[in-house]
Amino acid sequence: MAEADVKQSSSQAAAVRQRNAVRNVLDKVKAEGRSALTAPEGKLVCEAYGIPVPKEGVAQSASEAVALAAGMGYPVVLKIVSPDILHKTEAGGVIVGLGSDDAVDKAYETILANARRYKADARIEGIQVQQMLTGGQEVIVGAVTDGSFGKLVAFGLGGVLVEVLKDITFRLAPATREDALSMLDGIQAAQILKGVRGGEPIDRDALAKIIENVSELVSDFPEIAEMDLNPIFAKPNGAIAADVRIVVDFAPKEARYRPSQEQIVTQMNRIMKPDALAVIGASSEDGKIGNSVMKNLINGGYKGAIYPIHPKADEIMGIKAYKSVKDVPGPIDVAVFAIPAKFVAQALIECGEKKIAGAVLIPSGFAETGNVEGQKEIQEIGRKYGIRLMGPNIYGFYYTHKNLCATFCTAYDVKGKAALSSQSGGIGMAIIGFSRSAKMGVSAIVGLGNKSDIDEDDLLTFFEQDDNTDVIAQHCEDLKDGRAFAEVAKRVSKKKPVIMLKAGRTSAGAKAASSHTGALAGNDKIYEDVLAQSGVIRARSLRDLLDFARGVPVLPTPKGENVVIITGAGGSGVLLSDACVDNNLKLMAMPEDLDAAFRKFIPPFGAAGNPVDITGGEPPTTYRNTVKLGLEDPRIHSLILGYWHTIITPPMVFAELVVSVIEEMKAKGIHKPVVASLAGDVQVEEAAEYLYAHGVPAYAYSTEIPVAVLGAKYKWARGAGLL
Repeated sequence: MAEADVKQSSSQAAAVRQRNAVRNVLDKVKAEGRSALTAPEGKLVCEAYGIPVPKEGVAQSASEAVALAAGMGYPVVLKIVSPDILHKTEAGGVIVGLGSDDAVDKAYETILANARRYKADARIEGIQVQQMLTGGQEVIVGAVTDGSFGKLVAFGLGGVLVEVLKDITFRLAPATREDALSMLDGIQAAQILKGVRGGEPIDRDALAKIIENVSELVSDFPEIAEMDLNPIFAKPNGAIAADVRIVVDFAPKEARYRPSQEQIVTQMNRIMKPDALAVIGASSEDGKIGNSVMKNLINGGYKGAIYPIHPKADEIMGIKAYKSVKDVPGPIDVAVFAIPAKFVAQALIECGEKKIAGAVLIPSGFAETGNVEGQKEIQEIGRKYGIRLMGPNIYGFYYTHKNLCATFCTAYDVKGKAALSSQSGGIGMAIIGFSRSAKMGVSAIVGLGNKSDIDEDDLLTFFEQDDNTDVIAQHCEDLKDGRAFAEVAKRVSKKKPVIMLKAGRTSAGAKAASSHTGALAGNDKIYEDVLAQSGVIRARSLRDLLDFARGVPVLPTPKGENVVIITGAGGSGVLLSDACVDNNLKLMAMPEDLDAAFRKFIPPFGAAGNPVDITGGEPPTTYRNTVKLGLEDPRIHSLILGYWHTIITPPMVFAELVVSVIEEMKAKGIHKPVVASLAGDVQVEEAAEYLYAHGVPAYAYSTEIPVAVLGAKYKWARGAGLL
């Protein structure tokens, strides 16, 4: 056998042994009906997975405790071992800093007395004697089970920083080495780990290995619900866990049904790009939802077959009507429901018998109003017949490249490459209004509502392979299956920017979200970290979501991190610089030769460096020369322009010259991201529109928004591995 094969075989055998060791411990805990491991059991589990723990032993008497302590060397810690006492410190079951035989003898008796006072009937298996660890930085590594994301590994500094400041970071388990190292840099106090005020940096590899091993452990054994290694003493030459707490839950978790990617793509293509659709509840009566849907389909220019479904009408709006979808002679891809909730189930069965791929459920009156059973019923019908359900409680959807307006909202026909979705109807209306006002071309706008079936990861899977979509922006209040979303988003975001506005960031927002369409908002820090881990750009506001969706696909991908600000007003330069810091953009340290080159074009009282302040009284040639230099120099990767309205260089003159310089450079093969902030009277609005129409995201009266859009582009490029 080759040496490599021997090593692999040995490694596999070791993995089996470690899993068997943990399985034996967990089987014992389950057989005894316990929900937590004792400290010695926790030590066995840690050792099986290569998690360093201190020397220790369990004593049944004071004399045994003294012997163990003397053997491992003072100082030591004594801890109660009881399956009935999970929080040992609260019970007075922990005494630290014991430095002599006499101190250990007395501490043993004290702990027993404290435990009996705390819980008289507690089963006491002995007293754990543990080598006391000193020195190093106290940190915490743990794992939790989230209702949406499943197993997560956590990391933070020990003590007050976690308890008070909540300075902790999460990643999906199992975590890679890259994930683990990013966690060390992902807390506010990361600099402490690197050594401050002459202190030595901790052993990053040792700490990252513990994070990896914990994440592997909880992934291998789903019954481990929570795990805390607290504290871990991280030192320059290693890391060791002083205390272990493991909570288990043996109740089986119902796995959420997920179709295969191929099934999702096939059905979503039929739903989003149908050749034939039915409107169940179509109506000729103004004011009815079924009437609005019919008008939008016809007026929106949909060219596929439309089949109105009505129990009595022979025709609706000049189109032959049918009593049931089953009476329609040809195939139907999707059915739009515009009937009261109580009639949905029966009509859905008929759709199943007709082999319709999807149902767009506009009606409300399901889980969002407390009718959970009614929603379960339609979910079961959908599963039985293989119908994908969009909604219920939605405004419908648009797919512009099919001229499809399957909604009761106003028709929308500006085609583009941005796909947007919302869980809320109100947010959906805001998306439609902004898109229309900003003349933002969209490929799709989709309502998800209660998400009884189709959700964000289904849409991501569809838009990933949709040639008409370049950017995906989603508003959500909850993720029904956060892990499925994260797995899909991690793949999709490598190809197309994925932007998310997660509502319920604050405790007040979480309460509002939980009362709206049945959503339950999760721990926002978990969302923050998992979205980042998945390459998703997080929008902090509705305006961010819309501006990112509009601007990110307009900008070319930067080739490096160096950003330069060119401004006609020093005040704008300061605010633009602040915005760069807020959006994790790197202001380039200006090289001497480039500084001198810029100074040739600006007045003596201007300021080179970065920002480049050309001052407000300069003619158009100054803007032209400085912008051209910024684009030509290969060391500069992106430009932020700050324009100040002057008589010498009016707004439209500025806008036209910027576009002409950019086009001149593009003809030479130079294409860099450029954004602009315009300050001035109302004429700057027209100039901003002109710039945007020519590939420069530009905003009147704001220094923050254009920089945030550039920052979003950078965040995507970094996550996709393009920088």
